[in-house]
Amino acid sequence: MNRILVVEDEKNIRESLETCLSEKYEVRTAVSAEDALGIMITGVPDLLITDLRLPGMSGIDLLKKFREMSPTGPVIIITAFSSIQNAVEAMKAGADEYIPKPFSLEEIEIKTANLLSIRKLNDEKEFYASEKDAVFGELIGTSPSMQLVKQELCKVAHSEATVLITGETGTGKELVAYTLHKLSGKKGPFVPVHCAAYAKGVIESELFGHEKGAFTGADRQRKGKIEYADQGTLFLDEVGDIPPDIQVKLLRVLENRTFERVGSNRLISSTARVVCATNRNLEKMIQEGTFREDLYYRINVFPVTIPPLRERRGDIMPLAGYFASKKGSYTIDRIGAGLLASYAWPGNVRELQNIIERAAILAEDGVLRIDDALGRINNADGRAVQENVGGLEAAVESLEKKMISDALKACGNNQSRTAAALKINRTTLQYKIQKYGL
Repeated sequence: MNRILVVEDEKNIRESLETCLSEKYEVRTAVSAEDALGIMITGVPDLLITDLRLPGMSGIDLLKKFREMSPTGPVIIITAFSSIQNAVEAMKAGADEYIPKPFSLEEIEIKTANLLSIRKLNDEKEFYASEKDAVFGELIGTSPSMQLVKQELCKVAHSEATVLITGETGTGKELVAYTLHKLSGKKGPFVPVHCAAYAKGVIESELFGHEKGAFTGADRQRKGKIEYADQGTLFLDEVGDIPPDIQVKLLRVLENRTFERVGSNRLISSTARVVCATNRNLEKMIQEGTFREDLYYRINVFPVTIPPLRERRGDIMPLAGYFASKKGSYTIDRIGAGLLASYAWPGNVRELQNIIERAAILAEDGVLRIDDALGRINNADGRAVQENVGGLEAAVESLEKKMISDALKACGNNQSRTAAALKINRTTLQYKIQKYGL
């Protein structure tokens, strides 16, 4: 819960603000700046609301002290002595809002909620830009859709909620699951199980383990992946391929946190956090009777959808550069960049990685041969590659249009936020919107 400090010497106003805000926030009050500083020593509030004129130290001086403790903490200045000069002085000192008296409590509520929401977004951006961003490792992407994925992972990381990751083949679902595991700080291991890789008679033993003599060939006791994942994360990739009879046992693990090895009646407790992934339509499978509806609701507590690469084209070059750096000192020329930007990427990030690896083999003078690498795909399996992309300018414009369209959707068509996300000014954005008919 966000903490708010209200500094106001008028009792009626102070108590009204406390009553109004305490329904949603932890509110403390002070009658002077000196009292407020004493409170801040025990814990800096997330938001400061202060009168401009206070007995003793002024609200402006208190604001400056607060800024030393919290450079980005939002501040609302309230005053009965409103003037342009006072407003300018308050804003220069770092106030986010300047509200003259009398004011409505509804106005205070709205501005408080907005400022705390903005701070949360800024804190998340700083998180991604800081050294902590290293936890995302190979989960590369600054497009609005990938930023949303990272934000969702941060929100759910420290809970025990079951997560269902969906996305096309090659989008990096296992990497997202592993990133979630790292963010969670769990002491146990990350244990992946590729459900589609096991035959029906094998996956039960693989998940739950078995006792000696449980079946032909079981010459010793064996722990299953659920047991190995204790205090860690169990990742069930392609969960839609688990047979119906095994789905029942998995449901028991999720409901009761217990399971039995094959050939045993002894219950074993599990503390593993379960993360699932699929590229299949589980809701359709429920209708077809091949996937249990109750299991679906158990694994889909917190859904995370990974966008296909064609819908986040702004991430293509950073990803290509990363994969190229793993192969050596290579560069991608402008023609190659245009081809990468215009290609459809049916195989998503995995296909991009393969293309860069192939281009590194064909490289000349340290320049990746993207055209040859893509051409070999076309020659090998007949997949359509855009050989005539209309030139580099057309490819760049296509990429730019897609990036702007994605950013507008992610920002709710708010042009100011979109311009900030794309790091361009609003006038340029408006010109581009008109140019591309967005």
